[in-house]
Amino acid sequence: MEITEKVAYLKGLAEGMELDTDKKEGKLLSAILDVLEDIALEIADIEDEQAELAEGLDVVSDDLEDVENVVFDEYEDEDDYEELEDEEDDGEECYATTCPTCEETIYFDESILADGEVVCPNCGEKLEFDLTSLDEEAPSDEE
Repeated sequence: MEITEKVAYLKGLAEGMELDTDKKEGKLLSAILDVLEDIALEIADIEDEQAELAEGLDVVSDDLEDVENVVFDEYEDEDDYEELEDEEDDGEECYATTCPTCEETIYFDESILADGEVVCPNCGEKLEFDLTSLDEEAPSDEE
């Protein structure tokens, strides 16, 4: 039996007893029953909202599971993951700099570095690199 049903039963008992609400005891019992009814209705609303939140959480959990499957199942086999790491190690070096405008870190490879400029993907600021000082500082093989 739900709480609202129990409160309705108590109200029915009180009406069956024909409590005199003009007397102090009758007023008190009537007020208690009214408060119990309000509490029962509030609890029923909370239970409904909780059930709705639980459904929403299930939907989000299912969506997250789909994303996890796409992201993590691609390299389920340890050998596949190790091959991927080896491929990354054999590739070009990765460089990073901080954009002076938005202060976000920007990552790029040697081909971008050779171009001498990169556009910040966050704010669109064009960053230029002067590599001539690096060429001068590089040790020569003749020494």
